[in-house]
Amino acid sequence: MAELLTNMHWWHWIVGAIALAALETFIPGAVAIWFAISATIVGLLLAVFTSLGWQAALPWQLQWVLFAALGVVAMVWYRSYKRAHPEVAADQPMLNQRGLQYVGQTFTLSEPIQQGFGKIRVGDGVWKVSGPDTAAGASVRVTGVDGAVLKVQPT
Repeated sequence: MAELLTNMHWWHWIVGAIALAALETFIPGAVAIWFAISATIVGLLLAVFTSLGWQAALPWQLQWVLFAALGVVAMVWYRSYKRAHPEVAADQPMLNQRGLQYVGQTFTLSEPIQQGFGKIRVGDGVWKVSGPDTAAGASVRVTGVDGAVLKVQPT
């Protein structure tokens, strides 16, 4: 094992980079990906130096120090960048929460609310609603959502 670590070829670094990138998909957190990029850079540098006949220009100690330093610098840069540029809130924060989009809107009951449940027509669909008993055809306002059931109150 020690011999492998002291006798790294360019393709070892590329294989390591692929392994680190794959690891990032299973353990997200934007850490392994930066070391994958670092390993790619070291592998490419080693490939270029080897093709030029300059193997001695990048001894194994320098390869590992360069790998570690590039990875840490990239990770620190990324985290400081994310801190300075936080993600902007979406212009449609309830896009994937359809029921919440209807809170505050008024609809007409298509089926009466009996024993706490009824139905309203929203666009081309029908939603189950909960609220006080109310006759069909009455207007109700959506006040909340409980799973896939809209909570309503008569208007």
